[in-house]
Amino acid sequence: MFIRILSWLILSLAGVGVSFATEPLAKGIQDNSFLVEEAYNQEPGVVQHILNVLMTSKDGQKEISASFTQEWPIFSQLHQFSYTVPHTFIEDEHGFEDIRLNYRFQALMEDAQNPAFAPRFTLVVPIGDADKGFGHDQLGYEINLPFSKIVGDRWTVHFNAGSSLFPNVHDQDLLNYYLGASAIYAVSANFNLMVESVAFWEEDVDESKHVDRSVTALLSPGARYAFNFHSDAQLVVGLAVPIGLTSDSPDYGFFFYCSFEHSFVRRQLGPGK
Repeated sequence: MFIRILSWLILSLAGVGVSFATEPLAKGIQDNSFLVEEAYNQEPGVVQHILNVLMTSKDGQKEISASFTQEWPIFSQLHQFSYTVPHTFIEDEHGFEDIRLNYRFQALMEDAQNPAFAPRFTLVVPIGDADKGFGHDQLGYEINLPFSKIVGDRWTVHFNAGSSLFPNVHDQDLLNYYLGASAIYAVSANFNLMVESVAFWEEDVDESKHVDRSVTALLSPGARYAFNFHSDAQLVVGLAVPIGLTSDSPDYGFFFYCSFEHSFVRRQLGPGK
């Protein structure tokens, strides 16, 4: 119920026109969400490196999931390629999970009336050990529809809806769904408070071809801070505390975020500079 209400609120706010005499504080930190994907592609000539670490506990069992992502613009902000390499530690087991190769198209640029919209298509490459629960041993396909909108000088909202398909896993086609929403408040241009909510409807299958279904939902309050450098590089660090909302969810967790953005092409200088 909470997910539905928050999703409806975000979609409603996304249609509200907002204009500013000066740049809003909300633009100080934009493409640095934690669990909910924002809809802003990388600007031309700027690359982003992202490290996420999620530590969770459920019934006394600890799990650590770390991932590294790089986002690259393809000639312009309209097209973006990225990849994600995850690694998981569960008790005495650890290993790489399936790698994700992502393409994202900036279908809508944000303006006073319209939200930003950047649909993503992902290939899930099966390198993870399925016997350890780190993958499905099958190529997977994923789509996500992220929307983002500044709705006030200090407020930004995001909404995600996605799905993934893993065909022919022990003769079963596994179909998963995802919803996410967040609201972010800019205390200052460099410091944000945020609350994110995500829900996953997932299927898995064992060797006896029995399909297990689970619903994981998290409410995650957090904060992030940006360090801006003279070279236009930006370092953003953040922390959050995800809280499980369903029986399939972890009881609680801690989330660490670190992002570094910088130019990878030399800027053109004017005459005499």
